[in-house]
Amino acid sequence: MEQGPQREEPPHRGGPRPGGPPPDLRTELDRIHEQLHTLTLAQERLRGLLDAVMAISRELELPVVLHRIVTTAMELVDARYGALGVLDENGDKLARFIPVGLSREEEAALADADLPRGHGLLGHLIRHPEPLRVEGISSHPQSSGFPPGHPPMRTLLGVAIGVRGQIYGDLYLTDRRDGRPFDSQDEDIAVALAGAAGVAVENARLYERVRSGAETFQRLLLPRLPDLHPFEGAAVYRPATVPGQLGGDWYDAILLPDKACAAVIGDVVGHDLKAAATMAQTRNMLRALLYDRRTPPALVLAKLDRTLQAVAGSSVATACLARIEPRGREWSIRWSAAGHLPPLVLTPDRRAEYLYADPGIPLGVDPAQPRPDHSRPLPGGSTVVLFTDGLVEHPARPIDACLDETARVAVAHAGEPPERLCRILADHHPSDGHDDLAVLVLRVPGGSPAP
Repeated sequence: MEQGPQREEPPHRGGPRPGGPPPDLRTELDRIHEQLHTLTLAQERLRGLLDAVMAISRELELPVVLHRIVTTAMELVDARYGALGVLDENGDKLARFIPVGLSREEEAALADADLPRGHGLLGHLIRHPEPLRVEGISSHPQSSGFPPGHPPMRTLLGVAIGVRGQIYGDLYLTDRRDGRPFDSQDEDIAVALAGAAGVAVENARLYERVRSGAETFQRLLLPRLPDLHPFEGAAVYRPATVPGQLGGDWYDAILLPDKACAAVIGDVVGHDLKAAATMAQTRNMLRALLYDRRTPPALVLAKLDRTLQAVAGSSVATACLARIEPRGREWSIRWSAAGHLPPLVLTPDRRAEYLYADPGIPLGVDPAQPRPDHSRPLPGGSTVVLFTDGLVEHPARPIDACLDETARVAVAHAGEPPERLCRILADHHPSDGHDDLAVLVLRVPGGSPAP
């Protein structure tokens, strides 16, 4: 069937067909879309910068802070390599250099290379601590080249990290992953991060000074163990990871006039100057009370409790006091606890046993309450381990599991000298480090006691 002639529509004058935007409007829409995309990227980078500043400010350990600064800067500007140069006290050369981004092969190739000395572009940034952007490192007049085995690098962005006008070090970023040189936005991001990094570095350095001072003060309050012959003894103290926190952990061991060896470990409740002062008072009082010949540990703790109530007021403390003494041809351990964890005994044949018994109540709670004494034979050559709860307490783990883990470590190293065994137990503790810890190790002479 034939169709009639088709009617042609006249061409649309003045631009594209109806329904499509005119060219100038389409160009404007493309420009707005590009601006929105750029704004979105800027917001994402700003959000990333804020997150990075918060993450850096939460760190207190200086090595962690320094490494975190470099990795964060690399993420924000998408750099392939990064490094942080820490200046010496005079501020004229590098004392530390922390590179990030090298592969294992690249690290191996640079294993014998010396620490960068701050020459070339690194030295230029040290002498002129303004932001530096370089599109061609090798062609820059200040460039001094790379050592053998160094990966090739083309572009550089460097900014100084300062703390109240004092330059601490310099942050170096090289080679964006997209191959383009660093731009002004990258520089703004790096400068902003360097400002926050300066504050974080200052906080970390202050943390180190406070922690070091608190630890020194705490150690000055603790005794150096005297000669305990024929026994062997050693002790170790480790502060908590919380900055500037004073602890109440203490220990002592002395040889008594009746040839028994007394060992005690305790923990005053609190983490302040009052706890530290009470700890020193408690230790000194206990030494005086121990010199009564053959006084049972429970009676000594009862006297100590009454004395503390009169001198230190309402302070509360836990303690475990043990006497290792000869009984005929055997050794014996006699102990009493005041709300403290039980002693751990390691026998010469490498068996471990906690001396579970009535733990009593802490010192400073009710001096009128009776305190129990406990006693049992002790083979010659045995090792007695006393410790505070900072060694075994972890909020996410049962205390029994932590005690079992400590016993396994002790058994595995039972033949070590007391000093080394102390360090091993403190180094491999199952706790979370929120509290200070103390360990006291006492080794009984082998064989039977002398008449």
